[in-house]
Amino acid sequence: MEVLLLRDVPGVGSPGQVKKVADGYARNYLLPKKLAVIATESAVKQAQGIKEAAARRDAKTLAEAQLLGDVLRQTMLNFRAKAGEGDRLFGSITAGDIADALARDKHINVDKRKIELSSPIKQVGAHQVAIKVHPEVTASITVVVEKEES
Repeated sequence: MEVLLLRDVPGVGSPGQVKKVADGYARNYLLPKKLAVIATESAVKQAQGIKEAAARRDAKTLAEAQLLGDVLRQTMLNFRAKAGEGDRLFGSITAGDIADALARDKHINVDKRKIELSSPIKQVGAHQVAIKVHPEVTASITVVVEKEES
């Protein structure tokens, strides 16, 4: 029996594929669990249309992410913080602080979990911080931390 897979089925295939499987496997497992439908001509056309729409949507999302990445690459954020000996900060600059500054100063909303900061910034100076805008687009911004005069 030929079925059109709706979901990923280990050992069989991925969504949108038409596969030939045993009749019993299709009737007793794939169809009742809504993992597949019988591969009719209309079902295959519908699946193809859904795939094309998803591809267009993904291409648009990638293009938007690349534009945002270009804007972020030109972005520089300035922070002023109290520092002690050796220009070591008393506090730290975290991913949340960077996300807040981007939203406040540049009107760019970025989820703080997308900011790839291995550890908080605890040193005065310029730091490069990577931001994962999209699975295929990563942009690096410059974060400048200056010593606050007391």
